[in-house]
Amino acid sequence: MNIQYLSNPGKYRVLAVMLTALCIAEPIAAKTVKVSMTAKENTVVIDNKGTEYPAWTYDGKIPGPVVRVTEGDTVDFTLTNPDTNKESHSMDFHAAVVDVLKEFSEVKPGESKQFSFVAKHPGVFMYHCGAATMAQHIARGMYGIIIVDPKEGYSKNYPKPDREYVLIQSQYFPNAKDKDAMIENRGWAGSLINGKIFHYDPVHDEDASLTLQSKPGERVRIFFVNANINNPVAFHPIAGIWDRVYINGNPKNVLEGVQTYNVSVATADTFDLVSPADHPTNNAIVDHTMSAAMRGAITVLMNMPDADPELGKGNNILIR
Repeated sequence: MNIQYLSNPGKYRVLAVMLTALCIAEPIAAKTVKVSMTAKENTVVIDNKGTEYPAWTYDGKIPGPVVRVTEGDTVDFTLTNPDTNKESHSMDFHAAVVDVLKEFSEVKPGESKQFSFVAKHPGVFMYHCGAATMAQHIARGMYGIIIVDPKEGYSKNYPKPDREYVLIQSQYFPNAKDKDAMIENRGWAGSLINGKIFHYDPVHDEDASLTLQSKPGERVRIFFVNANINNPVAFHPIAGIWDRVYINGNPKNVLEGVQTYNVSVATADTFDLVSPADHPTNNAIVDHTMSAAMRGAITVLMNMPDADPELGKGNNILIR
């Protein structure tokens, strides 16, 4: 902005020349982001009581690591499958446009695979193992999230949030070897949120010690993935309304004032929730399909003045 002050007898006049692009941020330069993961067949804990499960994982945890890049970046990915494993594994990034028979092919025990792709579309996407039987590999824990931030950055349509959280829902099948049950949707006994039943819900599970937190009035952005094998998710914030829903996480695909949004299998969407600014409140973020909610798909968000300043920021968007 160029402002000139001109003197006249008894007064000053201000002439302002506004630049039309004043508030438009410069696009971020594309870069190459190296991502490496190791397939691990290991035991994990799937609830707040310490129940163990023979999982297949990326880097030993359910879900796998958060991958975050910017639209236009090149993802240089390497998957290592140690010779101590018994199964072949693979990687399917829903954010990638590649050859399913080449980049997404299986990696045998004792081998590794490297491939690259350009993240051309902004949004939030699932990643998972595509090795046979795919339903079993996903159900046993081989899934995660890749966030592709828009290259234009934040805008009026896509405001900067005060906090961000990742929530990934999946079905728990106690019999890890029964792949037919997983395909046929038989015998699932729980809903995992970021790898655990009632992970962030001390209301329904007295052993739960974690919740999401924010301060009253803050904009909380949730990157949500439905990693269920078979069931859609009726994603709903009890005692609140989604201020905005970004379909597939793309800032161009926006809905406003939504009570419940249906997230289909293997889909990811972005949700903004803004609590009242004048007093503390709590929300229960649920799958409103009651068979899923009462099996673990409830997350408590506490909006309080003394919210932990570290939660929902930086590397603390997926709380373990």
